[in-house]
Amino acid sequence: MSNSIDTSSRIQRQILPVPDQPYAGFVAYDAKDPDSKFAPIRELLPPPGAPNVLIVLLDDVGFGASSAFGGPCRTPTAQRLAANGLRYTRFHTTALCSPTRAALLSGRNHHMVGMGGITEIATSAPGYNSRRPNAMAPLAEILRLNGYSTAQFGKCHEVPVWEASPVGPFDRWPTGSGFEHFYGFVAGETNQWYPSIHEGTRSIDPPATPEEGYHFMADMADRAIDWVRQQRLLAPAKPFFMYFAPGATHAPHHVPKEWADKYKGKFDQGWDKLREETFARQKELGVIPADCDLTRRPAEIPAWDDQPAELKPVLARQMEVYAGFMEFTDYHTGRLIDALEQLQVLDDTLIFFIIGDNGASGEGTLQGSFNEAIALNGLNALETAAFLSVRMDRLGSPDSYNHYAVGWAHAMDTPYQWTKQVASHWGGTRNGTILHWPKGITAKGETAISSIMSSTWRRQFSKRHNSPSPTW
Repeated sequence: MSNSIDTSSRIQRQILPVPDQPYAGFVAYDAKDPDSKFAPIRELLPPPGAPNVLIVLLDDVGFGASSAFGGPCRTPTAQRLAANGLRYTRFHTTALCSPTRAALLSGRNHHMVGMGGITEIATSAPGYNSRRPNAMAPLAEILRLNGYSTAQFGKCHEVPVWEASPVGPFDRWPTGSGFEHFYGFVAGETNQWYPSIHEGTRSIDPPATPEEGYHFMADMADRAIDWVRQQRLLAPAKPFFMYFAPGATHAPHHVPKEWADKYKGKFDQGWDKLREETFARQKELGVIPADCDLTRRPAEIPAWDDQPAELKPVLARQMEVYAGFMEFTDYHTGRLIDALEQLQVLDDTLIFFIIGDNGASGEGTLQGSFNEAIALNGLNALETAAFLSVRMDRLGSPDSYNHYAVGWAHAMDTPYQWTKQVASHWGGTRNGTILHWPKGITAKGETAISSIMSSTWRRQFSKRHNSPSPTW
């Protein structure tokens, strides 16, 4: 909010919840007294001009994955928003999902809200206990207390592990953090065919089976569309804040076979050549400077040409499945965008489309995995080339719990380099981000390389809101 007091209604917004206004008029002793007049009950609303807000946050997507930033995975929804909005190349993340999400949803450094690492490695050390302090209100709560309808769909990886049981406590669950509605999973990942779903704080079964066409990505998009349609029907005067956080493209890379098959043969050239192709497209798009040099492949990652001949088809299929998963995710996100357009609210919805909470995940080992639990339990030797080859056609299916090889993860982070400081997420401290708000931002199709917010947008923000340029 640009002002602490809403000048149109003189509502004091410096303290949340907004204090009730005491009645200071005539108090009658008889309801029939002609002087018994009372102001009508009015719904608390944000200041005039407050837009709807939609945050889309994808999971484990490197800078060089989406076609909106030169990558090989087709993402027409992201490209559509970028063409009609602004594209940023320096959106900084924390290289891990819980810290990025905690910072995003609080507007604070992740250590300040106790999330120096993922929830599963929390300690009692300050900044690392995974407990958001009571004195630091989450963004959703601030907006809810100012009159927004709020909802979260998808991944929630900010609940302390000892508070994630059916008995809570639920203070740090989405519905205890400002979201009036939650439909998703409380964990770092979930099976996309057989997800562990919570509605609010109640565990529920998926509404259908994979054999009946079920997939969590489609389901959460359905739920988000239903919620926003209901919200616009029943509370059209209230803007909404929706946080749409798919489990994609975090492993397991689960996707219907026909989506993976769209990429048949597209990655037979291997990860080294793919990096060069992506790098060239990024220069053409202008998302990296024209005088950039492509970073070298680290010695820890084998060259594509050195891979065994019998393993290369498996490796190529891993990437086909991943790319299909990425496009499938973009498609269902696009259904939500289409619903906003049908409701005639798209132009006045401020959309942050954040393509990844960190870089691509390198947890899939040097040769990828049919079931990542095998690698996580130190049994990598079981997944020989022969083992993977006979299961290649089942990658991405309900039978699998698959992940791709680190060579693909490195390629998905083009043009960035792996460093040991970011461990399993290769170069994952910068992600492509798109801003879309036709009613509030007149610039279209611009790309900012040197700043998260272009000077054009700063000038427009200052002029529109009569306030200093933001320094986000």
